[in-house]
Amino acid sequence: MVPSVSGLGCLLECLGTLHASAASGVALDVIVVDRCGPDVRRVVAEGFPAVHVIAAAPDASIPQMRAIGFRHARAGAVAVIEDHVLVPADWPQHLLSALAAGHEVVGGSVVNAATDRLVNRAAFLCEYSHLLPPIASGAVDALAGNNVVYTRALLDRYADVIDAGGWEDQLHAALRRDGVRLTCVPDICVTHKMPYRIPEYLSQRFLYSRSYAGLRRASMSLGKRMAFSVGTLLLPPALLLRIVLRVWPKRAHRRDLVASLPLLMLFVCAWAAGEMVGYAAGPGGALARVR
Repeated sequence: MVPSVSGLGCLLECLGTLHASAASGVALDVIVVDRCGPDVRRVVAEGFPAVHVIAAAPDASIPQMRAIGFRHARAGAVAVIEDHVLVPADWPQHLLSALAAGHEVVGGSVVNAATDRLVNRAAFLCEYSHLLPPIASGAVDALAGNNVVYTRALLDRYADVIDAGGWEDQLHAALRRDGVRLTCVPDICVTHKMPYRIPEYLSQRFLYSRSYAGLRRASMSLGKRMAFSVGTLLLPPALLLRIVLRVWPKRAHRRDLVASLPLLMLFVCAWAAGEMVGYAAGPGGALARVR
């Protein structure tokens, strides 16, 4: 299932890789939930007639679009990626093999294909340092929202959590509370290809962080909201240190990490600012503007 939020160029490249992986022997029922408009949906229908395209409202959030896709999925296994994610030919086989081993939810690693400009490399490290190979395998506390597969039965059991409109971390937290194991298989690897300009990524980082904190805020007392909002002042150095500690041991990425540090400092400040506003004032319209 693919939420379509980034425009036709990204989506067509993504669907091209899914089409190639389907040719490897696994039957894929590809569902695209699109908020970009009828022109995008028309081109997809013409170029990929087997793809099931569902129209979503222009202001639909990505979590809402995922919920729509889950409701329309009929297969026994439902995988989620994003429209700027490219999959290798053997991706479906790896997913099904992991589920066949007895797991109910499985995720993998993510590598970067937008390497032409420093801002793209810095944005990737900011957002995906925890998924950059090599990563730990087995039981984990979190999985990627754009490289994950669930059994149909599991999604049915947690339909109320999914329909609440939160990001995947809320679903995964509910699974962990109920004793469902989140399993990481690093060999299930996808490629992330998302170009940015600095102002654009700063905006997206702020919006995502505001939406994340704003959704968490709903279950907090006033005092806790204020404490978390003030506590975000400590986030920039903590976030930057976490990224450095994750990436530095991976020698192949050290040069990018060092070159990216000035941009990463900006990005983690936008991250912290988004959470501060989210905890203090709620998500506002941020959720529908994340892509």
